[in-house]
Amino acid sequence: MPKSVYLVASGDLRLSANQECWPAQNNLEQAVTAVFRSLGWEVLRAHPFLPAKGHGFIDSQRYGMDVFSSIPPDAPVVVAEAVWQYTHHVLPGLRFHRGPILTVANWSGQWPGLVGLLNLNGSLVKAGVPFSTSWSKDFSDAYFLKNIREWTETRRITHDIHRVRDLDISELPDSAANQGRDLAAAQMRRKAILGIFDEGCMGMYNAIIDDEPLNAIGVFKERLSQSALVARMSTVKDDEAHKVRQWLNDKGMRFVTGKDEKTELTDAQIHQQLKMYIAAMRMAHEFGCDAIGIQYQQGLKDTVPASDLAEGLLNNPDRPPVFDENTGEELYAGAPLPHFNEVDECAGLDALVTNRCWTALGMDPSTTLHDVRWGEQFESPDLNAFVWVLQISGAVPASHLDGGYKGAISERQPSMYFPLGGGTLKGFGKPGEIVWSRVFIEGGALHLDIGRGSVVRLPLQEELRRSSQTTSQWPLVSAIFNGVTRDGFMARHRANHVNIAYASDAAAANKALAVKAAMFHSLGVKVHLCGAVDFK
Repeated sequence: MPKSVYLVASGDLRLSANQECWPAQNNLEQAVTAVFRSLGWEVLRAHPFLPAKGHGFIDSQRYGMDVFSSIPPDAPVVVAEAVWQYTHHVLPGLRFHRGPILTVANWSGQWPGLVGLLNLNGSLVKAGVPFSTSWSKDFSDAYFLKNIREWTETRRITHDIHRVRDLDISELPDSAANQGRDLAAAQMRRKAILGIFDEGCMGMYNAIIDDEPLNAIGVFKERLSQSALVARMSTVKDDEAHKVRQWLNDKGMRFVTGKDEKTELTDAQIHQQLKMYIAAMRMAHEFGCDAIGIQYQQGLKDTVPASDLAEGLLNNPDRPPVFDENTGEELYAGAPLPHFNEVDECAGLDALVTNRCWTALGMDPSTTLHDVRWGEQFESPDLNAFVWVLQISGAVPASHLDGGYKGAISERQPSMYFPLGGGTLKGFGKPGEIVWSRVFIEGGALHLDIGRGSVVRLPLQEELRRSSQTTSQWPLVSAIFNGVTRDGFMARHRANHVNIAYASDAAAANKALAVKAAMFHSLGVKVHLCGAVDFK
C-alpha cells in the first residue's frame, strides 16, 4: 500500500505483565496511529490482539520471527512501546529488515516504555541496524510531530546531540592522565573476572559483551549458574542469615512485612534473600571474581525471592560481614563486591573500572546502575532544571541513599514480576555530585559515554508523586545531567541503564571523571565526553 507503515509491539515474556500493561500500550498505539493518519499515512498492525492471552504483544522470539516473515521486507516499520519489552522478540526480524525502522515510546515512567525503547535502541546500535527514534507524552507536541513528519518524508530523524565530543587525551590534566594510565596498566597485569550468573537477562542483547573485546582489556567472564546459587543458598546456616538481619536492624533499616506470602513481604522471604547475599559472596570469592551479576528475573524468580536486597548490600563497603565457611576469613573485608543488576555486562565493566578509580582516589567506591526511567522539568525558587527519575529495583547501595541504612526501607517486589516476593532496598538518593556513564558496543568496539551531574532532593510531596508514577517499591534518584537536554540524552544514549558514582564535591567529580576517562582510554576504549565537561 502507498504511504503505509507496519506497526509491531514487543512485549514482556511474562503473561501477567503483558496483560496488566496492555491498556497503556493500546492507548499509545491509537495516538501514534492518529498522528500518521493526519499526515496521510495508514498504520497496519502486523500482528493481532490475542483474546486467549488478553494482550496484543509479541511475547516470544519465535512469534516475532513469524510476524516479520509476513511483513514486506522493504516496508516502513514502527516499533511502538509503552512497556518494558524483551528486545530479542523483535531483533531477529529487525536485523534482516531492509525498510526504514522507527522506534517510538510514550514519555511515561509507568511500566515503562522509555526503558524498553532505550534497550531496543542500544541493541540495534550494537547489531549495526539503522533506525530512527522519537518519544512523546501525548503525541501532540511540536517536537514529536516534527520528527514523524521528517521520518515520513525522508525515512530518517535528525536529533541535536552536539554536546557529545570524543575525548582528546591531551585535554586531561597530566596527573589524571598518568593515574588513569597506571590503573590501566595494573588492570592488564592482574586480569579481572566478572562472575556471570546466567547471561542475557530479559532479552538485553545490548548488555552482553563478547569475549574478544572484553578479554582484550584484561577482563574475563566466569560463567556461573543461578541454579548453583540456589544450591549454595541451602548450605548457608539459618544463624548466619539471622546475624545479617540483626546487623541491618541495628543500622536502622526498616522492613515492611506482613503474613501473606502472595502479596506481602515476609520474614521468610527476607531470610532467603540474606542467604542469597551470603551465598553469592562466597561463590564470588571461590571463583576469584572482582564483580558479579545475577540475572535475577527469569528462572530465579520462580525458585527463590528476588535478589535485589542482596544486590544492594553487595554494592556497599559498609555491609554485613560474610565469612568463609571453612577458614573463617572475612570476605572482601571493608570493600564492596560490585554487583551489576540484570547481568548487564556493560554496567559490570563500568562498575569494575569505577571501583578501581574511586578506590585509588580515596573516595567511596560504591556504584550502581539505574534504569533511565523517566523525568520532568522541575521549577522552584531554588531549582529550575530537567530532573530525571533514575530507578533500579533494589541494587542501590545504602551509601547512595539519603540517611544511609536509616533512610532505607525494604518493601515487597510487585507480584506481577516476582511471584515469590522478596524485598527491595528503597530510599531517596542523597544530594551530591555524581559522575554518570555508560559502556556500550558500536561497530564491534567498546565505547564509553561519560559526563557530570548531580543528585538533588525535591520537596517530599514531589518525590512521592514521582515515585507513584513509576514503581513505588523501588529506590528513586532525582538526577540532573549537566549540559545535557532531555531529548539530546534520549537520542544519544545506547542503553536502558546508566551507571552513577558519587564524588565529595565538584572538584573531586572532575578529577574522578578525568582519571576514569584516562583509564578507559588507555585500555583502548573509545571515550566520549557528554554535556558540560571542562577539566580547566
